[in-house]
Amino acid sequence: MSTTPESSSASYLLIFRNTGAENYRHLSAQQQQALVGRWNAWFEDLLAKGKATIGQPLEDATRIVAGPGGSRVVDGPFPESKEAVGGFVTLQVSGLAEATEIAQRHPGLEFGMLIEVREMTPHCHLGVNTRTVTATA
Repeated sequence: MSTTPESSSASYLLIFRNTGAENYRHLSAQQQQALVGRWNAWFEDLLAKGKATIGQPLEDATRIVAGPGGSRVVDGPFPESKEAVGGFVTLQVSGLAEATEIAQRHPGLEFGMLIEVREMTPHCHLGVNTRTVTATA
């Protein structure tokens, strides 16, 4: 049971996975353009309603840093991985249900995209300082 007032909002991150070009190769150029139009309309509608604060695709090339002092560095891309993050959108919504409903309307889902819905929290369990970044126009 939530004790948060209904008028408050929470920040959520939609993480897009399995967004590689291979998911869309079977579409004609016209179908691809129509999908891009639907995708842009989905995002622009969220911006217009004040629900989305930022959205960004990510390049395929990646680098993984691990180990003490970052001693292990592995370069990508790893396009074969359905786990690869292809982009994200941050939301300012009433809660998980609304964030999930927004994710369910994404036109890329019908082509195999996976969307992870995660609440962003200002409190790190390790005590690391966090702060909210305000989007600028």
